[in-house]
Amino acid sequence: MCWADRPGFPSAYARNLDEYLDKGLALHEALKFEPLLHTAFAPHAPYTVSAPALERIGQLAADRNIPVHIHVHETVAEIAQFVTEQGCRPLDRLEQLGLLSPQLLAVHLTQAEPSEIERLAHAGAHVAHCPESNLKLASGFCPIARLDAAGVNVAIGTDGAASNNDLDLFGELRIAALLGKGMAGDASALPAARILRMATLNGARALGLAEETGSLEPGKSADIIAVNLGMVETEPVYHPVSQLVYATGRHQVSDVWVAGRRLLADRQLITLDTQEIIQHAREWRDRIIGTGWA
Repeated sequence: MCWADRPGFPSAYARNLDEYLDKGLALHEALKFEPLLHTAFAPHAPYTVSAPALERIGQLAADRNIPVHIHVHETVAEIAQFVTEQGCRPLDRLEQLGLLSPQLLAVHLTQAEPSEIERLAHAGAHVAHCPESNLKLASGFCPIARLDAAGVNVAIGTDGAASNNDLDLFGELRIAALLGKGMAGDASALPAARILRMATLNGARALGLAEETGSLEPGKSADIIAVNLGMVETEPVYHPVSQLVYATGRHQVSDVWVAGRRLLADRQLITLDTQEIIQHAREWRDRIIGTGWA
C-alpha cells in the first residue's frame, strides 16, 4: 500500500483525521489571544499523509491564514518512492492539492529542480533550511543560494534533537553559510548579513510573525539577545555581523528578553530551575531506555 494513501495514524491523542483536526482547531481558538503562543498545521510529509487529508489541511490553512509546516523533498529516496507510487514529485502533489501558497513552510528541500524553485517563489512559499540535520542524516544539501536569488524566503532551523543533538542556532548559521557557498561554488554567495537575516526576519516571516518579531523596531515585540563578543574566542572584532555568523558560539549569549521580559541574566535562567530540568530529563532518559527504543 502506498504511504500516501494510508489512513490517519491513531495515537493516544486522537483516533483519526477528524479528531486530530477538531482538537487542533480547538487549541488554535483557545490560544488565539495569547501573544506568545501561535499555532501551525504540521502534517509530516506528502508520503506519510494522505492526499485527502492534505487537501483538507490546505483549505483550513487558507481559510484561517495558518502556516503549514511539512517535510518536503528531504531525500532522494523519498522522492523516488513517491514518483514510483504516485506518478509525480511530492511538491507537484502539494501544488495539485492547493498547498503551494504563502502558508507553506517546506522543511529541508534538499532536492529542488529549477522549475520547482520558480514555482515556490511565485507562490510566495517559504523554506526552512536545517543544514546540520541534513548532514547528520546524509539527506543532501538545500540549494539556499539559488532559492534566495529566486526570491524564495529561506529561514534557518535545527530539526529535532534526534537528528541535531545540540539545537544550536549559531552552529546552524555557520554551517548554512559555508554549505551555501560550497553549493554555489562562489565564496561571495550568501554574505553574513544575508545568513543572519535568514535566522531572524526570514524566520519570523516564514511563521507568519513578521509584523510581531524578527527585527528591533517600534511596534514589534522586544525579543532581544545580548551576545558577548568581548570573549577571547571572538576578539578582535572587525565586523560584528560576520563575527556572529562565523565565530560566535551559543555560550556567548549572556542575556535574553522575550516580549521585554528578561529570562536569562548573565547566563543564569531567571524563570526556570536548571537542576529540576536536568533531573526531569534524566528521569525521561531512564524511562526511554527502559522501553528499548534508545
